Amino acid sequence: MTPAWTLISAFAGALLVLLLPARSAGMARIIALLASLTGAVAAAAACLAKLQHPDALAWSFDRPWIPELGIQFHLAANGLSLSLLLLTGLVAVAGVLFSWNVTHRPRPFFAFFLTIIGGVYGVFLSRDAFLLFVFYEIVILPKYMLIAIWGSTNREYGAMKLTMYSIGSSALILIGLVVAYAAAGGTSFDLDYLASVKYAPSLQSWAFPILFLGFGVLAGMWPFHTWAPTGHVAAPTAASMLLAGVVMKLGAYGALCVAMPLFPQGFVEWRLVIAGLAVVGIIYGALTALTQKDLKFVIGYSSVSHMGFILLGMATATHWGVRGGVLQMISHGIVAGLLFGIAGRVVYERTHTRDLTALGAFDLWRTLPGAAFAFTLATAASMGMPGFSGFVAELSVGIGVWQSDPWLIGPVAVGIIVTGAFSLRAMHRAFFPVRDAAAQAAPILPPLTWPEISAIALLISVSVAIGVYPLPWVTLIDDGLNSPLFHSILSLP
Repeated sequence: MTPAWTLISAFAGALLVLLLPARSAGMARIIALLASLTGAVAAAAACLAKLQHPDALAWSFDRPWIPELGIQFHLAANGLSLSLLLLTGLVAVAGVLFSWNVTHRPRPFFAFFLTIIGGVYGVFLSRDAFLLFVFYEIVILPKYMLIAIWGSTNREYGAMKLTMYSIGSSALILIGLVVAYAAAGGTSFDLDYLASVKYAPSLQSWAFPILFLGFGVLAGMWPFHTWAPTGHVAAPTAASMLLAGVVMKLGAYGALCVAMPLFPQGFVEWRLVIAGLAVVGIIYGALTALTQKDLKFVIGYSSVSHMGFILLGMATATHWGVRGGVLQMISHGIVAGLLFGIAGRVVYERTHTRDLTALGAFDLWRTLPGAAFAFTLATAASMGMPGFSGFVAELSVGIGVWQSDPWLIGPVAVGIIVTGAFSLRAMHRAFFPVRDAAAQAAPILPPLTWPEISAIALLISVSVAIGVYPLPWVTLIDDGLNSPLFHSILSLP
């Protein structure tokens, strides 16, 4: 089973859902789940094959697309991209399960959902810069539609803000790619070829920040992060999971695998600026999350903080740091998806509030003990506690920072401490409130459903598996980082 099945299953599933009769909500859910499972299984199979046969020839599909411009329909997968494909498949399956209750226009809902998944798969598989840009753009419209139609708090504002930021960042990416293409002779958009060209240092000094910023906006880089909390809160549960879980990773992936290899000297020139912005994002996101009263806003700003760790790991230009950054992409994708699933689907659908004070009246640790237990585990993972994926990722980033810029360890430690503070505050106020003995009894809430339990168990299991035994994920990531594409930017082992 080749990685191509990830793409095929997502787009074919979206098409099949749209072709269903108008009143086929149950079948739409089933097709969406089967398509997501197929993509996840295909990604898992490809990862296992890579681990079992690390020296085998990497899968590739390369056909002429627009030969006059040197554009190829070129798909390929190394270990790094395979690990992100698997992340996408897991979040997709959980997203469908958490959306099992969608009754308002379920066919277009799941069609847009699967189209986003297909676009994400395409970005992670593309080895042609123009093809990557096309898949990147495919994601924009379905994101807007999911939020604008099925969203909640300020949904039209959140959808439009996210779309405007996405379009603006796409313009910067296109400019950067066209500059690289033209300066390389205008013969090919192949990423490996563009990365092999020795661009003039004067060109790299201005072309790199344009291209990196284009990707960095979608990665939630401070101070261009403001779309993220607003979009997360406005989005329906599945869209929040996709935004935080995989869509923000498109920006980080593009910054790491496109901007940095294409303009390595420009990266060296701007590296400390990126590191500084990443550290500010870590601390700012954590401090802002500490002041929020809405549970989804807490998780939204925590995403800004955690994405800062990803960018900081990349900015270290060390193997440890970049490896940690990719591990954080995977860890945050799993944990943020779980937190948004519990907050948006399990809690909000039953209580119709996300206000931390108001949630105290529901005594959730008694009325929804399963959700309280799952949120506690997710909080531990988000805080980077040992035994969870967040610990492995943040430890790797920390080692990379110590190797490259040890003076940044102090500010990063502050961010980690504040992360613990806002995480425990939100968990305590929402799920374990201090209630007066004379207070009115909490209302009885419906128990967790089997789709919810399945999604929660899936994501928690993956986070624990990475935390307890990260070697398979590290092996896959190192396979990608050891490729010639990164030789020019990784300065330390």
